[in-house]
Amino acid sequence: MTASTKELTSEFIGTYILVLTVGCNVLGGSGTWAALSIAASLMTMVYALGSASGAAFNPAVIFAVNLNAGDKADWPKCASYMLTQIVAGIAAAFTYKAVHGEAFNLEPGTGFSYGGAATVEILYTLMLCFVVLRTAVEDKNEFFGLAIGFVIVAGGYAGGWISKGAFNPAVAIGLDLASHGEGVFWCLPYTVFELIGAAVAVAINKQVSKDGVIQQNSTTFFISEFLGTFFLVFTVGLNVIGGSPAAALSIAASLMCMIYALGGVSGAHFNPAVTTSLVLAGKFPAAGRSNTDIALYMGAQLLGGLVAGFSYVGLTGKAVPLAPGGTNTWAAVGFAEIIYTFVLCFVVLNVAASDEKQGQAGKLSQFYGLAIGFCIVVGGFAIGGISGGSLNPAVSFGLDTSNAMKGGSWINCLTYSSFEFMGGALAAGAYSFTKPSQVTKQA
Repeated sequence: MTASTKELTSEFIGTYILVLTVGCNVLGGSGTWAALSIAASLMTMVYALGSASGAAFNPAVIFAVNLNAGDKADWPKCASYMLTQIVAGIAAAFTYKAVHGEAFNLEPGTGFSYGGAATVEILYTLMLCFVVLRTAVEDKNEFFGLAIGFVIVAGGYAGGWISKGAFNPAVAIGLDLASHGEGVFWCLPYTVFELIGAAVAVAINKQVSKDGVIQQNSTTFFISEFLGTFFLVFTVGLNVIGGSPAAALSIAASLMCMIYALGGVSGAHFNPAVTTSLVLAGKFPAAGRSNTDIALYMGAQLLGGLVAGFSYVGLTGKAVPLAPGGTNTWAAVGFAEIIYTFVLCFVVLNVAASDEKQGQAGKLSQFYGLAIGFCIVVGGFAIGGISGGSLNPAVSFGLDTSNAMKGGSWINCLTYSSFEFMGGALAAGAYSFTKPSQVTKQA
């Protein structure tokens, strides 16, 4: 099938705005808020043009969508989309060059080369394409634009200092050609990295979903909890090591996006304290799950955190110590971790675990991921200087164990985890007194 003029125009506009926003943020020196601005441009264009063309704006995304479609793929249409996106990216790049009188080179950050760029571009393009497949192609809820856009917040702050955070061949090619005076090279390997990320996203999606139907079994539960926790802890590590100016926002975005992508698969706990809180509140195991899944969930979460810790240490050569900040005492750490893990678990119970079948108010059908994810913004900024704001035994375990790999001590994760489990237990107790009431329908 040939793409219509409307569809190609939509893809051109959306990609042009995205790449123009990238360039103007970098050359305009917006600094702290650049990744948020770029994410917002993607999110708004996805909502504005999703009904016109599907709002891919990224050759890796449209490649993933068609690869996921299998026998129903429309490769000629895919090719026309990809070409339009690349042309739009080039046009936008030469536009910001004309406006600012200069361009900037696409290349890995200082101290990194192929390995660093490949790791970041593959993983966060994987995350982006996976979120697209789960929220826009198969789930199709109103939060899809929010989830897709905020992958750029997660990856931009976490990995931008390593690879510049393209995650999109149209961005990579546009940026590289606009700075052609310094040589055109990196857009080619970047494009390969991003297409690999897209292909891996499809492979994972096919493990959790068959013909658009989620497979409810122990394997898919494990994959879901492992993957979500991996991206959460990996994003934590890269933000801290890279000195991100908006670490809590980026970490919150990674959690929110993966909750939206995987909430329908495993419930998207990604946190042993959350799982514990749900068990104590009588909300887990839910239908289709058994008591053995409690251990499976926690095992997947801890393994995801551990693999993520080893991954960012292997990538950067640095670890993140888990310890009280500055002159803060363990009492202060305990209070901080208990209270803000309580906040996280309490919100989960109220917005995602209330029983609609029993007429309980409170459960959100669209914005549960935003509410849960932004608990990390609440706690991260509030207590980051006290305890680091772990709020999650899988995060604590991943950070502490990977730090021990670099010669640090290994013990603090046990203390942190005990505080976090206490917070989860308190949340379950509070929920029993404050859980949403029965709603009486008005005639």
